[in-house]
This record gives sequence, structure tokens and C-alpha cells, in this order.
Amino acid sequence: MGNARNIAFWVVLFLMILALFNLFSDGSSQMSRDQISYSEFVNKVDAKEVATATIDGENISFKTSDGKQFTTVRPQGEEITDRLIANDVDVNVKRQQQSGFMSALVVWLPFILLIGVWIFFMNRMQGGGKGGAMGFGKSRAKLLTEKHGRVTFDDVAGIDEAKEELEEIVEFLRNPQKFSRLGGKIPKGALLVGPPGTGKTLLARAIAGEAGVPFFTISGSDFVEMFVGVGASRVRDMFEQAKKSAPCIVFIDEIDAVGRARGVGIGGGNDEREQTLNQLLVEMDGFDANEGVIIIAATNRKDVLDPALLRPGRFDRQIHVPNPDIKGREKILEVHAKKVPQGPDVDLRIIARGTPGFSGADLMNLVNEAALMAARIGRRFVTMEDFENAKDKVMLGVERRSMVLTPEQKEKTAYHEAGHAIVGLSLPKCDPVYKATIIPRGGALGMVVSLPEMDRLNFHKDEAKEKLAMTMAGKAAEIIKYGEEGVSNGPAGDIQQASALARAMVMRWGMSDKVGSVDYAEAHEGYSGNTAGFSVSAATKELIEQEVHDLIEEGYQTARRILTEKEEEFERLAQGLLEYETLTGEEIGKVIRGEQLGGDDDTPSSGIPQISAIPKAGRGASEGGAPVPQS
Repeated sequence: MGNARNIAFWVVLFLMILALFNLFSDGSSQMSRDQISYSEFVNKVDAKEVATATIDGENISFKTSDGKQFTTVRPQGEEITDRLIANDVDVNVKRQQQSGFMSALVVWLPFILLIGVWIFFMNRMQGGGKGGAMGFGKSRAKLLTEKHGRVTFDDVAGIDEAKEELEEIVEFLRNPQKFSRLGGKIPKGALLVGPPGTGKTLLARAIAGEAGVPFFTISGSDFVEMFVGVGASRVRDMFEQAKKSAPCIVFIDEIDAVGRARGVGIGGGNDEREQTLNQLLVEMDGFDANEGVIIIAATNRKDVLDPALLRPGRFDRQIHVPNPDIKGREKILEVHAKKVPQGPDVDLRIIARGTPGFSGADLMNLVNEAALMAARIGRRFVTMEDFENAKDKVMLGVERRSMVLTPEQKEKTAYHEAGHAIVGLSLPKCDPVYKATIIPRGGALGMVVSLPEMDRLNFHKDEAKEKLAMTMAGKAAEIIKYGEEGVSNGPAGDIQQASALARAMVMRWGMSDKVGSVDYAEAHEGYSGNTAGFSVSAATKELIEQEVHDLIEEGYQTARRILTEKEEEFERLAQGLLEYETLTGEEIGKVIRGEQLGGDDDTPSSGIPQISAIPKAGRGASEGGAPVPQS
């Protein structure tokens, strides 16, 4: 239908332009054909050479005695009729019909065409819907129906607490009397807060599938427009639609696009966005209450939202949707793995233990990658090996086996990674080593992967110090083997990780006795936040840097001492990596004990892989962090 309208518009526009062109071109061609001057025409009349003449307003067409036809234009106010009659000329006069209409058409047609073209293009800019150019202020909220793919709470796993909060809202919509008889009121709104990919939008779709009430969905960016006042008009229209369908749910995705704090930033703020936010605040809880309309919004930037938006009465509930723990990851994997034929050796709990910090979207991608890998090699079902390879690809990067390395580069990488592994195995607070490889992955020439016993929720000082030692073991290994002048730039990533961890210990976690329990991270990074006007003296900065340096140096000396004491095991593991390229935790133990491996197969056996996490500077240990392999 839309394409037919567009084609019809262009056809009509072309015909109008063609008619206008013909209107002017015909007249001009007639005037330009055999046209003579008025004085010459008068001379011919006086010489009795003109037989007939036709007067059409200012235009005169005439025929001479020899049958030739000419045209001329008489001056305005000049009277020629008496002269023509006196010289025996047969005179005809045309009545000026529709001259006013044609002149008006000539004047207004260009403006009509311009307005038509402007309306057409504005209609296309606005998506062609909701009234087009005349529908700027119409809401773009879509009514979600089951034909789009019904999702229920059975399709949502790993976030049980968030589900319980939202299940109560669904029950309120189904049976409001159960709560109202005790004086309870239906919540005005619920704000879903959490990192990207944790399932906030999926939860909202599940509410739509469970509630059985009209469900409108819209993105925060759909309110903001280039014209001031359009966003506020769309908010009003959205709530008017919702009131007609009450009780109903309105879901606003990425609400931070319109709900940012007012008056923040250079220049104060955007007038259009602030007007839109003001209208949203009034509609949610203003002078006139919107009964039966529940607003559910999602964001991963709660810190930038306006305080007025977060108060009770607008968003009564703020539901945290975190990254899942090991049990949650296993349940999420079960949901996504239902669509994938699995081999008998697949154990989703092992995969869940090996994916710390993964969100629901990451786990869905992991299952998809495993299915693609199995299909690539022609399997009929997905095996545990496919899941392990997919996990390594997602977490560590693609193997770069085609990368050309000289024997010297491979040897230096092997000793570097052997240093990480030996120190990690020797220190009791370090996570157990799961895998070591010298096959390039991503941007690293090799890496050591360690395995925590369970999800890490906090980080202790002794654990952090041993983590620093394991991180600096790569540089210590290169110096022990090749000397101070033979060290490469390979430890650059290790130094970066160690610096981030040491700064977090000193500036945020209060793990330095000299610096004390003061949070210097925000002031050090130039962030004002809640520490407006807070600054650090030069002496304190020097003390912080000295403490960071001492912690890293202590870790380096610990690593060097361990590698010197266990020189034989260090040498055996390096040679084993050169021979097999990849070793699992069990194989590493055999190699450093001098035992022979069962075969030449260098493919890691299925285990419980998990990469230990180093919380980055400026983040608390309880906040976790992205998996960081030792490279």
C-alpha cells in the first residue's frame, strides 16, 4: 500500500510539471512563431495588406492578402479596432474566458508543487506512519501481540529475584482485589537496572506474555525529535492511548535516552529532551493520576537518570537484574540449549562453571557458536568439545594457527607462560591453573587460564598480592632465562593488569597502611562526582605511586624467588609447551613431575575452565569484572 501511494504521488507530480511546462511552452511557441513588430503590423494595415485579424486580449493574429499568417502584441491601452475596420479588415474578437483561473493557476501552481514535495519528504522522514508529516506528535508505541512470538517467565532463567518482583505485578493485574482489600495500590512503575545483556527486555516481553493485558512498547529515543515540543506531544499521546486500554503496561526501553538528569552538562541541556522528560514526569505522577497504566522501563545507566524520575510514585520499584551466578548460568544454558541437539557427553553445569561474568546474551552466543562449530565439521549434534572450543573462542579469541612465529618467539612465549603457570600453582591463594597455551589467540601470543573454585564476590589482600605475583611471573621468567637485556615487550599486558590491581588496592580498597582507608580513585582520575572540590596533594600522589610501585615490585620479587627455587619444574613445563603447544591442568601436573603424557594429542581434555578475574582499578571487588587471562 505504501509503495502504491509513493508511485501515485510521483506520477501526479510528473503530470503536473508536464502540464505546467506545456502551458508555458505552447503560449511561448505560438507567440514566437512568425511574430512581427506592432509598427510593422500597423504599416501593413494602412497598406491594406491585411485581410483578416483576430484579437485575443493583447495578442493579435492576422492573415495577409497573400495568405501568410503573422502574430503581434499590441501595446496596453492602444486601440486598433477602428483602424482595422477603416481599412476593410475582417475583425474577429475572442472572449477572455477562464483567464483569471489560468493566471491564478500559473501563479500558485509552483507553490502547490513545493508544498506537496515538502509534505512528501517530511512524511518519509517520519517513517510514513502515524499521520506522516502531520503526525509529529503522535506516539510511536507499538502494541505487542502474541503473533510477534509469545514469551513467558518459563523462557527467563537465572534472575529469580527479578522474576518474583515482576510476577507480583502480573498477579496485581490479574487479581487486583487480592491486594486492594488490604489497602494496597498497584505500582506506578518498575525500573529494570542491570548490565547489558542480562535480560531486561526479555523480562518485559515475559510480562506481556503472562499478564494478558495490552502491552505497549517504545524506545526512549523515539520520543526525542529535532523539533522542540514533539517529544512531549508523543508522551501525551502515548498515555492517552494507554488510558483507553487500561489496565495495561507500557514498556520504555533505554529510558536514559530521554530521562537524563536536567541541567547537567555543558550548556545546561537540550530543551527538547528536558521538555519530554517534564511531560513524562507529569504523566506518571502529576495532578491527574493515570490509574491502571504501569510503566516498566529498562536502563543500564541508572546513575544518569533524573532524581525526580526515580522517586516513589513514579518508579515505585527498582529491580536489579545482575549477571547470573553459576546456578543462573546453568538454567540459562538449559533454556538456550533446548533448541540444540546435544551429545551424551554435554554437561551444562561444567560449562556454567567455566563462564564467570557471562550475561544471558553471552551464554546465548556461546550456545550458538557451539552449534555453528558442530555444523561446520558436519556433526549431527553438539558435543562437549564444541562447547569448550566455543567458550575458548568467546572468552579468549580465535586461534591464530596461521600466524608465523620464529622458533625464538615461540620459545620466549613458552617460558613466559610457564612462569605464570609455575607461580600460579605454587601460591595457595591463586586460582588453580586450568590451561596453558602458546597458540596465539586474539592479540596475545599465549596465555594461562586459571580456575576459581566458585564465583568470586570479594577480593582479599593476601589473594591480591598473590595475584600480583602470578601476573608479574611472565616478566620474571623472561629475565631469569634471557637476562635483564633479553626481556621483550610481551609483559606489557601483564604490567597493565598489575598496575590496575595495585592501584585499586591502594586508592579504593584501603589495602595500604601508609595511604590509609581513603578513596582517592575519583580524585586521582579527575572525576568530581560526590567529591566536588576534592583534590590530592603532591605528597599524597607521590605516596600513592610509591605504594603501587612497592606492591608490584613485591609481586615481581615473589615470582622471581619461586621460579628460581623451582627451576627444574619451570624448565620442564616450558619444554612441554614447546612440544604440545596446549596443556590442561592435569597435563601440566604430569609435565612438571617429569611424567610422559598418554599421546601426542595436544587438544585439551574437557574440564571445568574458568578465567580468574582481576577487578579493574576504580571498581569494587564485589562488582566483579571481565575475565582477564594471563598472557
